[in-house]
Amino acid sequence: MIQTGGGRPLPGLMIRIQQCRLPITHTAEQLENKIRSILRLDDSALVSYRIRRRSIDARKKPDIYYVYQLDVSAPHENRLVKHLHNPAVIIADNSKYHMPGAARDKTGGRQPVIIGAGPAGLFAAYLLAEAGRPPVIIERGQEIKHRRESVLRFWRTSSLDPESNIQFGEGGAGTFSDGKLNTAIKDSTGRISFVLETFVRFGAPSEILYEQKPHIGTDILSEVITNLRRYLQDKGCVIRFNTRAEDFVIQDGTLRQIICVCGGVRSILDTDEVILAIGHSARDTFLTLFKRGIPMENKSFAVGLRVEHPQSQINEAMYAGASVLLPPAPYKLTSNFPNGRGVYSFCMCPGGFVVNSSSESGGTVVNGMSYSQRGGSNANSAIVVSVSPHDFGADDALAGMRYQRRLEEHCHRLGGGAIPQQLYGDFRRGSVSGGFGAFDTQTKGNTVFANLRGLFSEDIENTFISGMEHFGRIIPGFDRDDAILSGVESRTSSPIRILRDAGRQSIIRGLYPCGEGAGYAGGIISAAADGLRAAEAVLNT
Repeated sequence: MIQTGGGRPLPGLMIRIQQCRLPITHTAEQLENKIRSILRLDDSALVSYRIRRRSIDARKKPDIYYVYQLDVSAPHENRLVKHLHNPAVIIADNSKYHMPGAARDKTGGRQPVIIGAGPAGLFAAYLLAEAGRPPVIIERGQEIKHRRESVLRFWRTSSLDPESNIQFGEGGAGTFSDGKLNTAIKDSTGRISFVLETFVRFGAPSEILYEQKPHIGTDILSEVITNLRRYLQDKGCVIRFNTRAEDFVIQDGTLRQIICVCGGVRSILDTDEVILAIGHSARDTFLTLFKRGIPMENKSFAVGLRVEHPQSQINEAMYAGASVLLPPAPYKLTSNFPNGRGVYSFCMCPGGFVVNSSSESGGTVVNGMSYSQRGGSNANSAIVVSVSPHDFGADDALAGMRYQRRLEEHCHRLGGGAIPQQLYGDFRRGSVSGGFGAFDTQTKGNTVFANLRGLFSEDIENTFISGMEHFGRIIPGFDRDDAILSGVESRTSSPIRILRDAGRQSIIRGLYPCGEGAGYAGGIISAAADGLRAAEAVLNT
């Protein structure tokens, strides 16, 4: 958070100004003067404040404003607020997340084990290490430096490493994304703020603490994750890269051992506590868990295509003439239709790239990625349609996973391993595109034109088209004929949920499923927060 002005340090209880609007060209001095005006303070009064949230109000273009939520420390807070009679000014509790204290080891010296070094796994490890119980972390992929090399080689040559790629490796799938740090979850415990503050501690810009839609970008996020990992190692965490959890030994309803594979060599880890933070793409691990009788169920998710537009078009639609004064514009679109399906934008990347995010030989899947400056010429997002067991069957908990795989295999056949693309107008007509329109694609990985019609059911495709037309009425030209479609966006979330009780444990004692792969999160921040919950459960058991 930003703290400026004079006065005493910010206490636990303080004044919160809910709505403070200023032109986007305002200065820090004008913000301070606005605070004094709202609170009816003398021009010379000293106040300390921090920006709790900042958003952009572009509803009355071209007049665009920053809207602040501010925490302010000023003399006699309660008396001041009482006499203001302003519903936008309240007394707020600024209590922070309290990390558990030093933990007593009840396992005879065995370290907890975390499977997966994505946000959930890393934040679980961070909490355990700070409590004096540094874990062993198993990660099937490589550390970021070598993982990046594997990813770049795949984009250049189509030579896929199925163990270390965009989905697997240090930092998880979010490492090669836009690095979005916003979330819709509500958390009165302060876990979300704690996660953001931890990112800043390890190198993220402080702006993520107050921007309404914070992002880091894949370049900075990689550095932050590397710094966090080095800190964990200094605290005693053991991190085994290139190591996959192949099987689980369960006795009398309790997890006893993990069978690991590294370089073709098997080893056994004795453990009483395992945090399962495997991510949404660990399909072989899902299958193993299913065979071992770990309770799980299938769940709804969404599938669709990634859509590109010129970023200048989105900027103009969102900000009009003020676009030159603001960062590349994001958007969020959603619609529901009488057939019961929802259509919405997912993982929107301003100034970003469409990337080949495949993790299995014979399958093609795409995602979006931005660097911290979001300097690419195109905007892209997935436009996805909700699917349920009605679409993929409810034979067992893995039905949704098999449906995803079928879509990706179909996409791989269409593109021969390259990203299959089609202009939106040709998609509507069902014809292969002969070239790009007024703008070119921005991709990481090889591309080829193909006919994406027939990839989904007719109902899903018609709903996708209806969604594009509806969004075209919100953002003019969103359904332009030369909008570029890339397939397939199939991993919006985990297709399964690994069941757990109120204590965060599976029915198999000692197993703590968490994060996006287990079906309890949907992005970097919510996964990290769920990793904290899992670690808290381990410490409190």
